[in-house]
Amino acid sequence: MSWSTSLCAAAATVALLGACDSGVPENAEEDAAQVTYSCCSAEDVDTLYRPGQTMSVHWMVEAPNGPATDAPPVELTARLSGPYATVEELKAAEGDLRNPAGDVTFTAPPIRPTGTPGEQPVSSIPISADARPGYYYLITSENQGGGSVSGGSIIRVVA
Repeated sequence: MSWSTSLCAAAATVALLGACDSGVPENAEEDAAQVTYSCCSAEDVDTLYRPGQTMSVHWMVEAPNGPATDAPPVELTARLSGPYATVEELKAAEGDLRNPAGDVTFTAPPIRPTGTPGEQPVSSIPISADARPGYYYLITSENQGGGSVSGGSIIRVVA
């Protein structure tokens, strides 16, 4: 099995377990000298949220080893879709979990980091005060130059 096949298999397994995306763009060799972003700190995912709270998605930044090349602007997006009664129900709702058909969606305004050293972007997703308890799918995307890398995690909202 090749390295890229192993990475894809590992990334697929991680996504199904509810962890964040691998953050490796499809054309990683071309983008090797660019800043990349991936979702998120364990605390962001492991926290139990309540209606009316704001979820913070702390983007992890990976800077290139050498000087960064000029790259198209990056846009980071994050949204929650749900609720689902169980994790199994969430996973069964759609074949492609990147676009689950939850009853409601809570969306963070897109952010456009500059890629400057030390920058730590954070997306803020306001959870409605009338949000129902359950499991929500957190969908995150790094969009750049017409392409995107997406991932997801399972978040829980409690009463």
